[in-house]
Amino acid sequence: MLIDSHAHLDSSRYADDRAAMLARAAQAGVGAVLSIGIGEGPAEMHRALDICREFNAQRAAGAHLPQLYASAGVYPHNTEEMDTAVLAKLDGLLAEPEVIACGEIGLDYFHQGAPHDVQRQGLVRQLEIAAARKRPIAIHCRPKDGGADAWNHLFESLEEHWRRTGLGGIMHCFGGGWDEARRSLDLGFLISFAGNLTYPKAQALRDVAHRVPLDNLLVETDAPWLAPAPHRGKRNEPAMVVETAQVLAGLLGMEREEISAATTKNFFRLFHLRPDVGN
Repeated sequence: MLIDSHAHLDSSRYADDRAAMLARAAQAGVGAVLSIGIGEGPAEMHRALDICREFNAQRAAGAHLPQLYASAGVYPHNTEEMDTAVLAKLDGLLAEPEVIACGEIGLDYFHQGAPHDVQRQGLVRQLEIAAARKRPIAIHCRPKDGGADAWNHLFESLEEHWRRTGLGGIMHCFGGGWDEARRSLDLGFLISFAGNLTYPKAQALRDVAHRVPLDNLLVETDAPWLAPAPHRGKRNEPAMVVETAQVLAGLLGMEREEISAATTKNFFRLFHLRPDVGN
């Protein structure tokens, strides 16, 4: 069984075939998906939970679908929208049992968006709420090309406000170098690789993945984006996490089934879940 540790199931790109898309994931051996709750902004961050409940009910009734979990968070470029009502909504969502993570949250200095200081303040406020609710976090970090400011600022915030919680989290769609991976591991994070691991020009990323201990690895799609080769440019979906896992297995000289078992075990350990979802 595989787990897709990060997918945007609430994307409008699934509006016409969401049920069929999830059925394809189950058929491919994906036993669970973490549905990321950032929406197009804070007003929609509940939609991941709604989808989770809708399809888990169908699964309980006998449909062959993955187990869904949800997250909730405010994306870096939406941190300007954070007010008392948004923070209260986030806190309430994190109190729901199906919402197992806060995210994706973090820093994005690559795209033009919220000022960096606003992003950092928004990150810290969400770390405080996640800590109070005892929820691990899913981190997004994207620096400017060739820059390290986003990573350095991220680690400063995590060292000051997160390390002491011991809750850890996921470095989602990891794109840093070995130094960033090492610092993430030191903070208790799992490192999740997406479809870009399979791209021909991503050898530097594959070199990093090769060095990450097996107990600290996850795989994801970041669907509907970052479809793995040879589907690059097409709509991604959770079934395609199998192809990223296959590439990761090859890097480590393992069978895909071994990677599947290890990453599933890592996911359950991080979120203190029972390994009782299967196909």
